[in-house]
Amino acid sequence: MANQLDHLLTHLGTGKWNLLNIIALAYSSHICVPHSLGAAFLAPKVNFTCHHSHLTDDSPLRLYNAEANATIPTFQVEQCSYSYLNTTTGLTGFEKCSDWDFDNSTFVSTVTSEFQLVCEREYLRSTYQSIYMIGVFVGAPVSGIFIDKHGRKTMLVVSSFTYMVLALGSSWLPSLSLLMLSRFLLGVFHLIVGSAGYILGVEIAEPRIRNIVGCGFFEFWALGIMGWGGLAYLLREWRVLQQVASLSGLLFLPTLWFIDESPRWLIVKGYHNRAIKILKKAARWNKVDFPSEFEVNRFITEEDQCDEKTQPGTSAHETLFQRCLNQATILVKTPRLRAITLTLNAVYMLASMVYYGLSLSGGILSDDPFVFMTLSGLMEVPSYMVIIPLVARFGRRFPAVCSFLLSGAALIVQAVIPAGYNWLGITLAMLGKVTITAAFQTVIFYSSELFPTEVRSRGLGTCFMMSRIGSIISPFIMDFVGKTYSWAPLVVFGAGSVMAGLLTLMLRETLGNNSLPDTIAQLEQATKSTSSKNWI
Repeated sequence: MANQLDHLLTHLGTGKWNLLNIIALAYSSHICVPHSLGAAFLAPKVNFTCHHSHLTDDSPLRLYNAEANATIPTFQVEQCSYSYLNTTTGLTGFEKCSDWDFDNSTFVSTVTSEFQLVCEREYLRSTYQSIYMIGVFVGAPVSGIFIDKHGRKTMLVVSSFTYMVLALGSSWLPSLSLLMLSRFLLGVFHLIVGSAGYILGVEIAEPRIRNIVGCGFFEFWALGIMGWGGLAYLLREWRVLQQVASLSGLLFLPTLWFIDESPRWLIVKGYHNRAIKILKKAARWNKVDFPSEFEVNRFITEEDQCDEKTQPGTSAHETLFQRCLNQATILVKTPRLRAITLTLNAVYMLASMVYYGLSLSGGILSDDPFVFMTLSGLMEVPSYMVIIPLVARFGRRFPAVCSFLLSGAALIVQAVIPAGYNWLGITLAMLGKVTITAAFQTVIFYSSELFPTEVRSRGLGTCFMMSRIGSIISPFIMDFVGKTYSWAPLVVFGAGSVMAGLLTLMLRETLGNNSLPDTIAQLEQATKSTSSKNWI
C-alpha cells in the first residue's frame, strides 16, 4: 500500500488541494508561539523596590546601613528586606518586605508585578516559565496515542479550539493558581496542535516535495517568534498582550472547514471509502484524472491481506489492562522500531538541551528583550531555508550529523577563546544556534519518515516528551555549571551536540525511499530484506 499510495500521490501532483491544506496546517504552529515563549514578556524579571509605606518624612523611622552606621535616603533601592533606625529611641530593627514598587519603564504590567513574584516568591516566576514545558512533557505521549487513534484532523480541530479557549480565558483569570493551571493545560495541548498539523502536512505531501514541507513547515514558527517580539513591543500590558496574541489564532479556525483527514491514516485504519472520497477531491481540485475505483480498492485489499499475515492477532480474551499495556509499549516491542525509538529519544533530548540552552544564554546579544526575541526568530529563518535543498541533495542523515558536529565544535571552542575576543565568542555562539536549529529541524523531519504511519504520532510524541527533559535541565546547566566558568555551559552544550550527531549516524538514510512505511510489519520486513547491518 505504501508504494502504491505514494505513486497515487505523485500522480495527483501538487496543486490547490495540497497547497491550501499545507499552508493552513503550517499556520497551526503559529498559534502556540506566544504561549510557549510567553514568559519572556508576560512574566519577565523586573526591577523592584521595597515599598516602605510607613517610612514617611514625619516618621522617626529611617532606613539604616548597619555597616556604615548611617541612615539611608528612603528613595534608595531596597528589595527583600531592610534595616531601620528609630531616631527617637535610637533602636534599630529588621523587617522583611511584604509589598513592592516595580519598575514600569519597560513593561506597564506583568504577571511578575501583579502577583508580586519576587524575593521569597521568586520561584513562582520560574514555575510560571517551566509549568508550560511540564505540561508538554505530560501531554506528549498522550497526544501521540490520541492522534494515532482518532485521526490527525479530528484531534487538530479539538485541540486547536481548546487551546485558543484556554489561551483567551487565562488572560482574565484573577488568581495565580488558576493561571498556573491554565499554563499547564496549554502545554498539554501544545503538542496535539503541533504534531497533528505537522504529521498531516507530511502525509498528504507529494513524495518529491515532502522534504520541502517537512523542513519549511517551521518557517511559520520562526516568523511567529519575530512577530511575538514586535507585538510585545507595541503592547506592554500582559493581559492585553495575551488577548491580542491569542486572537490571532482565530484566523486558523475557518481553515478547518476545508482541511481533510490524512488518506494514509484512513487506509491504515480501514476507512477505505472515506480515503477514496478525499483522494477524489484532491484529484478534482488539482485537475488531474483519478484512477478507477477498482484499481484503488485492489491495492488496498491486497495490502490489508498482507498486514493480516504479518501482524500479530489480538486475543478476544485480552483484558483492558493488557490492551493499555500493549499500546504503551508498542514502540519498543519489535527490534527495529525499538532501536529507532530509543535512538531518537536520546537525540531529541540532547538537541533540545542545546537549543534551549543557547536561547537562554543568547541574552548577550542585546539588553532589549524585544530586539532579542526578534533576532532569535530571525536567526532561525535561514536555518529552515538552507536545510531544504541540503536534505534533498544529500539526504537526511548527513546534513543532520554535520549540523550537530558543527554546532558542537563552535561551542566547545569557547573554552580556548582568549580574553578580549568577546566578538568571536558571540559569533561562534550564534553559529551554534543556527546549526543546532537546522539539526533539530532535520531530525524532526527525519523521524517522521522513520516511524511508520501506524505509530508515527506516538513515536514523535514520545520523542518530544524526551525533548522536554532537555529543555528543563538546560537552565540548571546555565546556573550551576556557569558559576565556575562562564564558558563552561557552552562546552557542555557543545558536547551534547556532538553526542547527538554520533547517535544520528546510527540511523538509516531515507533519501530515495519515497514510500513511507505504514505499518510496523512493513518496517520490520524492510530489516529482513536488507543486507546492510550497520544502520537501524
